[in-house]
Amino acid sequence: MDSTSPLRARLWLLLTLYTCQGLPTGVFTQALPAILRTYDVPLTIIGMSGLLAMPWALKFLWAPFVEAHFSARYGQRRSWIIPMQFLGIATLLVIALFDPYRLASEAGVREFFLLMFLVNLFAATQDVATDGLAVRTLDFHERGLGNGVQVAGYRIGLILGGGLLLYLIGAWDWRLSFLALAALLLLLTLPVLRLREAAPVLAAADGQPWWHVFTSFFARPGLKGWLVVLVTYKAGESLGSAMVKPMLVDMGLDLKQIGLMVSLVGSFATLAGALLGGWLTGRLGRRVAIVGFGALQAVGVAAYALLSWRHDAGLPVDLALVYGINALEHFVSGMAMAALLTAVMDLARPDHAGADFTVQVSILAIFGGSAYLGAGFVAEALGYTGYYLLSAAVAMLLLWPAAVYCRRLPQLAGGVLSGQNARP
Repeated sequence: MDSTSPLRARLWLLLTLYTCQGLPTGVFTQALPAILRTYDVPLTIIGMSGLLAMPWALKFLWAPFVEAHFSARYGQRRSWIIPMQFLGIATLLVIALFDPYRLASEAGVREFFLLMFLVNLFAATQDVATDGLAVRTLDFHERGLGNGVQVAGYRIGLILGGGLLLYLIGAWDWRLSFLALAALLLLLTLPVLRLREAAPVLAAADGQPWWHVFTSFFARPGLKGWLVVLVTYKAGESLGSAMVKPMLVDMGLDLKQIGLMVSLVGSFATLAGALLGGWLTGRLGRRVAIVGFGALQAVGVAAYALLSWRHDAGLPVDLALVYGINALEHFVSGMAMAALLTAVMDLARPDHAGADFTVQVSILAIFGGSAYLGAGFVAEALGYTGYYLLSAAVAMLLLWPAAVYCRRLPQLAGGVLSGQNARP
């Protein structure tokens, strides 16, 4: 499959692959905080579950290896995607056999964290190959829509692994729920089994150490400013989103209600936001979309403070308001991420597509995850209302690097396209 294949086929394949990546992330970011809170696990420990994102933050370390080593028979990307998919399925089957009541103990939490770490490791490695496939197969004018599909797929995975899983655990039981998740991952693997890749694009050997791939990326003129954007853009939103599920548990919502909110309301909002954001990015321009949608993202985080304030004031829980604010936050977050990833893809060099894309999103994960780790301490110190207002303020203030540096994106992306033979 290459850029000459029908756009619908390329987008469908990317949708399935990015959905697979979102599944394990949904478990530990969406479902696990609510599950742990039902066992009275402290917010500080729940916040530390952000360490499970380490494979996503550090995947750039093995991205050059994934780029350079593959089976010519199975394809440059397919050689990694398929094995990682099946390893993820196998680990989910092991998790299905885990006794959830052990989460009430420190040893049980450690064991479950280890299993989830492995699932994330396999998914993050699959992501390196998938990102390279996306850069290779999408033309410049298709990338806005393509990244809308990418964000939508990933967020659908978050919803399935988070909200739907919570609902199933509440309606069925632990084992059946994780067996269903493993079966879904297997089903989503079927399209890539039929993939026939175009000839690989490899960088010429230059005798440089493996880390030269990353240093050479940011050594290009103007890219150091882009590094600042990657460090700051998602930090406020990551801080704010970490405590949503524990807050809802503390407000008295059960796992089925929380799962319904995320799986149904959140799914439609995310799909609409990501697809609209990707479409608008191609028409408004990268800078306007990144800054404008980032501001809306801060508003979405701030809206959760209204829920907390109502609860502190002793007002009854208004489920329609809960669902509406959740939908707003998912919608604008999807818009912002679609815009940002479009620029990330523009700046990836074709001969290092997977590594360049990976190092950029790894930076997002590292600094977003760092904010996640401290979320429990901030929430306990300020209360939920102050916590969300602070998170929104941080998200808004940290937009200034994007407003300044994204002015150069057209020139920077144009240099990649003209100087690197972006479309093989």
